[in-house]
Amino acid sequence: MITVLNVSRWSAIVVMTLALVFPGMATGKSRPNTRESIAQFQYKTALSASQNAIGKEVSDHRLTNASGEALPFVDLKGKPLVLSLIYTSCYAICPITIRHLSKVIEKARDALGTSSFSVAVLGFDARFDSPQAMKQFAQKQGVDDAGWHLLSADETTIDKLADELGFEFFTSPNGFDHIVQATIIDADGKIYRQVYGETFETPQLIEPLMDLVLGRPKPNQSFVDELIDKVRLFCTAYDPASDSYSFDYSLFIGMLIGGIIIMLAAGFIIREYRRGKRRPTV
Repeated sequence: MITVLNVSRWSAIVVMTLALVFPGMATGKSRPNTRESIAQFQYKTALSASQNAIGKEVSDHRLTNASGEALPFVDLKGKPLVLSLIYTSCYAICPITIRHLSKVIEKARDALGTSSFSVAVLGFDARFDSPQAMKQFAQKQGVDDAGWHLLSADETTIDKLADELGFEFFTSPNGFDHIVQATIIDADGKIYRQVYGETFETPQLIEPLMDLVLGRPKPNQSFVDELIDKVRLFCTAYDPASDSYSFDYSLFIGMLIGGIIIMLAAGFIIREYRRGKRRPTV
């Protein structure tokens, strides 16, 4: 499995992402004076907060959906959730982020099933990210009919939820400076992975979802269904050429043939052992 944050491969991507989205972070915290040391400070603090959130459980915040109806966070539990935070007045980074996320989500649904996990996008600018604004933003990005939860919340809720998610954002002359991340939350509401960048490689999001959807037993799941999930987990493979996942039947057939060979060999050994015991001793 591919981990979301691999120091040897992904650290450079995260550094470049944070450098782009933190051009002039305004905060009251004490910080170094040189431009280079400020960039290092921003990278370390933002990434540390994000990574430290992994393993923590998200509280039951009161959210609002695109229809203006209350949606407690607890209602999003029960299956894995991909949660992305944006602000609707963003004209560059947030639209790119959601459009790319939408493409990867479709590939994940093709591989794992449409209803195997949920997707939500939350507007963190409480002043302007109303349900109507979220709906208009989603329409512009082509995800209004994609089965996504489009969420809004008041400023206090946003601050608390962002803190739990390790999502740092600051006001700036251009709107907001913020870390670009999609948070993967398991069925129990615990943060499982963070995926960084406006664009990212497909396995960074789908591999953790596969672990949660296929690698963990579900409540009241039968042994047969659990076994099927394990086979799907083992035999679902990523094809870099098509940038998609598919069930690799050759792996399944190989497993089946291997199992038959093992059973035949075991049967032969048992038969020979029994024959040896029946032979009269001289």
